[in-house]
Amino acid sequence: MKTQSPTPAPAKAAAPKKKSSGLNPVFVIPTLFVIAVCTYMFVFGDASHFQGGNNENLPVDGDYFGIIYKGGPIVPLLFTCFLIVLVFSIERFITIGRANGSGSIDEFVRKVKGQLDRNEVDAAIKECDRQKGSVGNVVKTALIKYQQLRTDTELTKEQKLVALQKEVEEATTLELPMLEKNLTIIATLASVSTLVALLGTVLGMIRAFSELGSTGQPDTAALSTGISEALVNTALGIGTAAIATIMYSYFTSRIDELTYNIDEIGLSIQQNFAAHN
Repeated sequence: MKTQSPTPAPAKAAAPKKKSSGLNPVFVIPTLFVIAVCTYMFVFGDASHFQGGNNENLPVDGDYFGIIYKGGPIVPLLFTCFLIVLVFSIERFITIGRANGSGSIDEFVRKVKGQLDRNEVDAAIKECDRQKGSVGNVVKTALIKYQQLRTDTELTKEQKLVALQKEVEEATTLELPMLEKNLTIIATLASVSTLVALLGTVLGMIRAFSELGSTGQPDTAALSTGISEALVNTALGIGTAAIATIMYSYFTSRIDELTYNIDEIGLSIQQNFAAHN
């Protein structure tokens, strides 16, 4: 008797790969550090910014490049922090702008809700293709699952609703890392910049009082150099920390808004499925 070979189990669909978007800090940060050092040495430290054409002298009156150069060796680190915040803020602007897609998200959510109320799932999927944002991607994934579950005869209604909810959660999980990437760097620099600036301030004051103690009498040039170093580092650090804090708060609020819209439309899809199936 011929033995029948067992029917192979259907292949499991491959899990979608997580999206990767944004700059790689491993390459960007060292590059920005090199740019900061070169700018400090060859731009801020150019002889034309100093009295007598020598960067060891005092800066020319009102020349801010020379003043920044006199901030000392901590300035390149602070300038690197500033460049990192600037570059990654621009990158997040672009990435989150793309995630918003085309047109108003609120209008998109209203359109999809109306189409689902009329049971026009295909039209809702086409609307997602036109939106081309993170909300549209999540909604499209959920609507495709919606169509598959409508024709499924093996699962109960409760099981279908659970599967639909899981699909929305998984799609959201794949989208959020793309939006949140590199935000940790901006948040970290909001506090680190202040600490680095404090280090530069302390070093400047040490220099000022060291020069004062070694001469035994007030040395105006030495005191002004040390105090200038301290204040320049303080200004750069506080300014960078303020920008980083503002940018981080702005981007997290934008991401929270996108997440809220995804949750809202996801709940509407589940309610619509429960009402029409």
